[in-house]
Amino acid sequence: MLHSSLNLECIVSQPFDENTLIISRPGQPECLIVDPGLEPQKFAAKIKEKELIPVAILNTHGHSDHIAGNEFCKRTWPNCPLIIGHGDAPKLTDPQLNLSAAFGLELISPEADRTVQEGDTVEHAGITLEVLETPGHSSGHVVFVCKEIEPYVVIGGDVLFCGSIGRTDFPDGSLSQLTSAIHQKLFTLPGNTLVLPGHGPATTIEQEIRSNPFVGVPSGYRVD
Repeated sequence: MLHSSLNLECIVSQPFDENTLIISRPGQPECLIVDPGLEPQKFAAKIKEKELIPVAILNTHGHSDHIAGNEFCKRTWPNCPLIIGHGDAPKLTDPQLNLSAAFGLELISPEADRTVQEGDTVEHAGITLEVLETPGHSSGHVVFVCKEIEPYVVIGGDVLFCGSIGRTDFPDGSLSQLTSAIHQKLFTLPGNTLVLPGHGPATTIEQEIRSNPFVGVPSGYRVD
């Protein structure tokens, strides 16, 4: 993915086609690992290839496909803080809550080093991210927004996809919450804001307002 102010690497982990993001500033070795997935050897190889140094691990939410690589990361880079929204922190260590038990995995992540909530900022690798709480797919889901660059970048997890939205049929899911979060917190961002979702290709706020059949204009959303 191309951005003039950030290096953005997307590594897709199977079997859920989950996007693990490696984010850094051009010319700087420090990087963020976002939502480390079920194939950590893939993103570890990319980090080695790019000669990067991870300095923080971010989880947008606590579902197993987005936290499966946490243990590998903490073992490999023990000084990296693990950061997740306060509402989803319990999912890290509970296979029932993180949905891994249903697949026979019984996945347990290390506990969070820091939990965040609406209005907090995360500053690592020369990057400042604002935290927005975006429940609906998962009750404690957060997104991280970088507003110090142009265009803005949303690290979006499983909230807004290219032409779709996150599932809301999990035990703590809510379609109304997810729709409200998208309309009130994401669709109010500039149209050229780049959205990096947890699955599928990148998109922009403008594109989803214009064409997303679930939350955009085709669904009845009105642009003032």
